[in-house]
Amino acid sequence: MTASRFRTILYAVAAIVAMAGLADATYLTVQALTGETFSCGGSPDCFRVLGSSYARVGGVPVALLGAAAYLSVFTFATFAAFGYARARTLLIPTVGAMFLATLWFLYVQAFLLHAYCRYCLFSAAITFLLTGLVIAVPSSQEASGP
Repeated sequence: MTASRFRTILYAVAAIVAMAGLADATYLTVQALTGETFSCGGSPDCFRVLGSSYARVGGVPVALLGAAAYLSVFTFATFAAFGYARARTLLIPTVGAMFLATLWFLYVQAFLLHAYCRYCLFSAAITFLLTGLVIAVPSSQEASGP
């Protein structure tokens, strides 16, 4: 498999993974905007996390920012799969920012709130997977492999 083909496959996988993150973040956004109770299968921890002051930035649900980030990753990864260099350039810092935000939110859950949200942990896993996929993409300067 050539490096170019491998790159295309990784970007396509990243786009699909981003859709899973978008679904998760969209669900949480709808829940936050409608004011519904976050049950997480009956876990009070989800309510503590998603009802905390850390779940909003300037009145905007963090989940909405996450949905926008996942949509951006989906878009950039899709365009990158079709060979658009600028999309590759934008994908890396977007996923990097998501990775750093995820580390912050994991810290908040573990050390400040002492509670975990299953949906948030799913989003963290998706972000870590996206980070791994972006890191695994061979640079376009590398020669094609066998």
